[in-house]
Amino acid sequence: MKRIAIVICLAWSVSVAAEKPNIVFIITDDQGWGDIGYNNPNVYTPNLDKLAKAGAVFTQHYVMPQCTPTRIAAFTGRYPGRFGPNGLQATSKKVFPVGTENVASVLKSAGYATYQCGKWHMGTKPEDGPNHHGFDFSYGTLEGACGAYDHHYRGSKETWHRNLAYIPGAENGRHVTDLIAEEAIRIIQEKKTKPFFLYLAFTAPHTPLDERGTFVDQPTKLDPDKPGRWLNEDKISWFNDPAGKIQKEKDPEKRLLLAVVHHLDDAIGQVIKSLEETGQREKTLILFSSDNGPQVDWPGNAYPDDLKLTDFNQPIPFRGSKCDAFEGGIRVPGFANWPGTIKPQTISTPLHIVDWLPTAATLAGSPKEKCPRVDGTDISPLLLGSGNIPSRDLYWVWSGVKWAVREGDWKVVYNGKAPALSTWSLYNLTTDEQEKVDVSKEKPETVKALHQKFLTQRTLDTF
Repeated sequence: MKRIAIVICLAWSVSVAAEKPNIVFIITDDQGWGDIGYNNPNVYTPNLDKLAKAGAVFTQHYVMPQCTPTRIAAFTGRYPGRFGPNGLQATSKKVFPVGTENVASVLKSAGYATYQCGKWHMGTKPEDGPNHHGFDFSYGTLEGACGAYDHHYRGSKETWHRNLAYIPGAENGRHVTDLIAEEAIRIIQEKKTKPFFLYLAFTAPHTPLDERGTFVDQPTKLDPDKPGRWLNEDKISWFNDPAGKIQKEKDPEKRLLLAVVHHLDDAIGQVIKSLEETGQREKTLILFSSDNGPQVDWPGNAYPDDLKLTDFNQPIPFRGSKCDAFEGGIRVPGFANWPGTIKPQTISTPLHIVDWLPTAATLAGSPKEKCPRVDGTDISPLLLGSGNIPSRDLYWVWSGVKWAVREGDWKVVYNGKAPALSTWSLYNLTTDEQEKVDVSKEKPETVKALHQKFLTQRTLDTF
């Protein structure tokens, strides 16, 4: 009998507050490890830094290598391959059937009002949208990233909607980050008779990078009269943070990314402020993560006013980037914040975004019988200081050609079709976080053990 790695109904062992917390998932898009202030002092993100400092920072927080796979993992608590090949990379296709148990349906059964705001990208036809998967309300882009001011997918496809009905004019002319934040604030300020779950997925800092400030009719471009400067850069607030960090960056493309991140951070700050002003801050759990590692290079021309960019993210201390199974593609900023309940701390245990669903379900007091099958682990004992989590292996696949398995200090990586035993590279992440030294030849038994874990995980995928 093959060993089943998926957890079937978790042990809900952690006691929770009598009053169920509001739960907010914040997911940013292509924000690399170095594109946030608490990992990099050259980045201006005071609101995110404040949340992280007051909460539990995850130093080994993992996602999938690209946007759609990570969203599937966060939403269902399962690795995307469990639903077939469509969700192994960014896609407009349907990635799981209607009726799939997920965090919205679980929390809805626990008495929550459920809201989705921002990027969906898990089936981009209206019939596959959020309202068919447990959400009472949805708003934003059904597709992936969209134009910052022209809210269409890749310049032409309608995607900007409210409750799966396309919005006439797509609210064009206003920055997408502002629109997503404003809708989240409206949701928070709305009178409710029950706790709420908000899945808040920003499109920033995914390309196209476009920060016009008040010069809405003038697309972001280099100033022909000032080499290395953006048009109107001196007058656009997002390029000019109070600490002067952005202007210290000499590379204009990196400066543009920093401006986008500054704008994103300010928007998240406005959302947090609305929780405070409505008296809901101390009863709200926030889980934050990027969806994958940094983009690094971008060819441009996929959207209107879409710039070609080269090496535009901040440096990271890891090998690889977006779409890689190396650490740089899957290890991202992540933290949990719940004032008065989660103490300030650093958690170095390897965690994965598949853990978010079982954790939220536990803290919401979701009935055991409503527990879906998940790959994730309830990490509330770590968050609340009441214990540890079981040892487990972590598993990644991207597009059926990039693979990785981690257990403890050890990680095997392979690029290519389903790897054989002899084809893995092996790294000790405690001594070699940058994955520079392949020790597979020196540790054949470790490779063999991790390969067996890969085979077990592989049998649970449906492709």
